[in-house]
Amino acid sequence: MSEQDDKRPEDKSEPPADQRDGSRASGNSLREELPQEVSGPVSAAQDAPEAGPEPDPEPEAAPEPEPEAQLTGRQRLVKGLWPPRVSRAQLIVAVLLFGLGFGLAVQVASNSDGDSALRGARQEDLVRILDELDDRTQRLEDEKQGLERQRDELENSSDQAEEARKQTVEKERQLGILAGTVAAQGPGITMTIEDTKGTVEADMLLDAIQEVRAAGAEAIQVNGVRVVAGTYLTDSGKGVGVDGNKINAPYRFKVIGKPQDLEPALNIPGGVVQTLEKEQATVTIERSTKIVVDALRAVKRPDYARSSSQ
Repeated sequence: MSEQDDKRPEDKSEPPADQRDGSRASGNSLREELPQEVSGPVSAAQDAPEAGPEPDPEPEAAPEPEPEAQLTGRQRLVKGLWPPRVSRAQLIVAVLLFGLGFGLAVQVASNSDGDSALRGARQEDLVRILDELDDRTQRLEDEKQGLERQRDELENSSDQAEEARKQTVEKERQLGILAGTVAAQGPGITMTIEDTKGTVEADMLLDAIQEVRAAGAEAIQVNGVRVVAGTYLTDSGKGVGVDGNKINAPYRFKVIGKPQDLEPALNIPGGVVQTLEKEQATVTIERSTKIVVDALRAVKRPDYARSSSQ
């Protein structure tokens, strides 16, 4: 081995003295230039023991929800119902229920309107109405028995032709009274309506006619005009027209029938008399054992109707 080879390792392992002195001098000058605060942490870092592996950071706890304000029962109900969540099936069911409820309400209202006149009636008025219904039933029963008696007479009579003629004449007389072609007399009532305010209208007089008809009136006359099945009433200025004949107040009704049925029918609660009195009209009803209805109607041949026996 040569001398040059022996010297190379020495050159690499230890620098020359002048270089070591220079490095020390530069180190000292650098240490003097650094601020004092830097030396502390650096030395502390060098002196601190090596730390092991850092533990995993603990997961942060979720923030606790703020406690909701205490709700009342009504508030919870409103919160559950609004905003509404309606499906198609629920909407159909709601519409059907609404229709059913509306129908029931209309039916109840119609029944209430029909009974409203009787709800406020006094006990004696209700008793009188029941008596009137009983009288009507009795009249229908008597009429039925009369027809059955006529049938038996026709079946049992030896001279059926003569008996048939008598019944035909009697039937013609009865139909003439109903048609207004013959005069009539009998028990009944006279009703007078004083209308000083001019508030009585045709429909009110028509209600009076319908009421006495339902109570069994057989012949009616109003201010000299015979009332028949085809009679019509209209408003005519300050008066009323009956079959085209104008009549003025006071309106006087002559009615043949059973007075015990006719007068209560007009005086029922919510009936004709109370309605007219609300219009500031004065109504007077008098019973009589003899009422004469002598206004006649001309016989009018029908234009199209013919007897089926022809």
